[in-house]
Amino acid sequence: MVKAIVGANWGDEGKGKITDLMAEASDIVVRFQGGANAGHTIINDYGRFALHTLPSGVFYAHITNVIGNGVALDMQKITSELRHLAEAGVPTPNLMISDRAQLLLPYHILQDTYEEERLGGHAFGSTKSGIAPFYSDKYAKIGIQVCDLFDPPRLREHVERAVEVKNILFQTLYHKPPINAEALFRELLELREIISPYVGDTVTYLHQALQNGKSILLEGQLGAMKDPDLGMVPMTTSSHTLAGFGCVGAPVPPTAIHDVICVTKAYSSCVGAQTEPFVSELLGEAGAELRRRGGDQGEFGATTGRPRRVGWFDTVATRYGCMVQGATEVALTCLDVLSYLDEIPVCTAYEVDGQVTKSFPVPALLSRAKPIFTTLPGWKSDIRGITDYQALPANAKAYVDFISQEIQTPIKMVSTGPKRHEIALHP
Repeated sequence: MVKAIVGANWGDEGKGKITDLMAEASDIVVRFQGGANAGHTIINDYGRFALHTLPSGVFYAHITNVIGNGVALDMQKITSELRHLAEAGVPTPNLMISDRAQLLLPYHILQDTYEEERLGGHAFGSTKSGIAPFYSDKYAKIGIQVCDLFDPPRLREHVERAVEVKNILFQTLYHKPPINAEALFRELLELREIISPYVGDTVTYLHQALQNGKSILLEGQLGAMKDPDLGMVPMTTSSHTLAGFGCVGAPVPPTAIHDVICVTKAYSSCVGAQTEPFVSELLGEAGAELRRRGGDQGEFGATTGRPRRVGWFDTVATRYGCMVQGATEVALTCLDVLSYLDEIPVCTAYEVDGQVTKSFPVPALLSRAKPIFTTLPGWKSDIRGITDYQALPANAKAYVDFISQEIQTPIKMVSTGPKRHEIALHP
């Protein structure tokens, strides 16, 4: 049986904690898309970790952690993550890297950086992790697969072909120095020796695991608003952030996915350019206060450290996110963060060109959307660490139930703190 854990919003919803929690009763955890451009923060007995490529099951000895073929594999980043785990005393995880995954290379990061520099005030707010150039190359058929590392003549040919294209771009458009193909080729051979113990045929492995009745978790990165088809184009990522893409990027059969757990915060947060529409955004001192109190160490990007934009819960965007993800249930995180408020606005509709709507608009209209709020009473008491849902204050439960009704999806888990088991199960 396969369960997918994905984001309903802009990313930063707390998927890492939910995956870490649910991995306890699973056999396999699979990262199926994205790269090191976003991080999943996990707090456990070993400490506090921001995982960027490794699946969130790496803290369990019984879990096989799979990096699927849909992931942008930055070999330098993943070796750094493995080293960080070892330094923190975490036992070496069971890890499999798909031999069909493609490599995110240094020239992807350079191209990402150069393009943001060229765009200036019109930049996309990229993390400069090379994600857009990587996926562009993948679909332009000049990408390099992990399996190519073990065929040096083929690898050299692919490197030379890709570098030829990059150097024309770098020198002509960006006026930057060229890439040395031979130096890159030798660097890849060195990195191959580090990751080779983990490389395997994950496609066959996952299908056999399903035949043997194993429990598999698909771990998504970012959220529905960042999907390049159904998200806030062009302010999206470059891989598909929807549970359905797990059928390609893991891969598992569509018929195998039984549950889709959509994660959303009790308020909104987003890392990205200020030009990105963010309808329920909270500015000024009130926004700064929510940012300071948010997450487990404030609302700052796990990858970039950039301050996240914050806002009130947006039921229009979240209902849409749950719909396109095919959510069977919702995990609501960071409810404890709102405990300081006397009252809590919730965005329940948009006004677009004088018309009120509860449907999430296309990107061309989204920048003209204005929020319509419903204000709910706060609970003004510390709920951090409560694991009995019935022990929550009445107004906190009313807030959860109101959101569940508005997004038309049952909320089954409510996170009351950043640690693994600070979760209350909604009856």
